[in-house]
Amino acid sequence: MPAAPPLHYLALGDSYTIGEAVAADQRWPAVLVQRLRRAGVVIDDPTIVAVTGWTTDELAQGIDATPMSPPYDLVSLQIGVNNQYRGRSAGEYRNQFASLLARAVALAGHRATRVVVVSIPDWGVTHFAHEQGRDRAQIARELDVYNAIARDETSRAGAHFVDITGISRRYPVLAAADGLHPSAAQYALWVDAILPVVRAALRPSR
Repeated sequence: MPAAPPLHYLALGDSYTIGEAVAADQRWPAVLVQRLRRAGVVIDDPTIVAVTGWTTDELAQGIDATPMSPPYDLVSLQIGVNNQYRGRSAGEYRNQFASLLARAVALAGHRATRVVVVSIPDWGVTHFAHEQGRDRAQIARELDVYNAIARDETSRAGAHFVDITGISRRYPVLAAADGLHPSAAQYALWVDAILPVVRAALRPSR
């Protein structure tokens, strides 16, 4: 029998998905693929549509501007930190996130179970936030609201949700040299949480 073609993976997001301040092979989507391959999964390198600083509407524009080859076997979505950073409303986030999630499902061949949403980490615990004199409690509250919206919309869509926010709060010292973004070590911990969900998502439906 001919070998099965490799799976295609699309990662949508912002600075966390593109791995700002870490090497390309230390981005969490890249580490996820490395871990899947070690487990015997035949999968291509991730196609990443993500830019540092992107909000939900900017990611939508980025998807519009990027040549796509759907259907993808796996689509991840992690977006919203810059909406919170810029003081955007929770209502706007819900509307734009729901639209992005619907697009992610469509890009996954209308298979919601092949879409994995990853929560927004808490940048309020970082050295950058401390140096800027930011209100850590306010940032945490606002991100909790955003993440609750993302979890709710993900559940409605029938996709998967992975909460890595707690990891970011437990390990603020695992930061890149910029004092704001996660280090490779923190991304590896994220993948520990993401990997079992992705493996379940990739199981053939009976």
